[in-house]
Amino acid sequence: MNKAELVIMEFRDLFNKMVWLNKSKMEDSLKGYKPSEVHCIEYIERNVDSNVTKLAESLYMTSGAISKLTQKLIKKGLIESYQKPENKKEIYFRLTEQGKVIYQIHEDLHKEFQERDKAVFEQVTEEQFDSMLSFIERYSRHLDAEIKKRGIGIRSE
Repeated sequence: MNKAELVIMEFRDLFNKMVWLNKSKMEDSLKGYKPSEVHCIEYIERNVDSNVTKLAESLYMTSGAISKLTQKLIKKGLIESYQKPENKKEIYFRLTEQGKVIYQIHEDLHKEFQERDKAVFEQVTEEQFDSMLSFIERYSRHLDAEIKKRGIGIRSE
């Protein structure tokens, strides 16, 4: 196995460990909410004027899937839609008070997980962080180019 394969395998293993370790706490605290719903809520809270297109791009889902997801969140009373006076065509989303509660629970869990893992990150030097971030950014740009090259777009159903 070459180093590139090893890196990808280790990334996958690391991600799977994080998911496995965090899963039960997330499920207990966010009972009744799917990860896609929570991530949608997170994006809407962090990004002003979130719309279907922005959500689809960010969450790597189709526009149709986002439309269904946002309708479900509206029915649950977690988000509401709105339009701007100067643009009656576009529909945007924002959190309701109930949606903000779910967002805060999710944020608190992330802080708890960061605190749990702090000991590891305190040992990483600025140079090591910069190197890791540079690699991740480069790999992400490569994958973006591959996605674009294959025509895998958010609009495809």
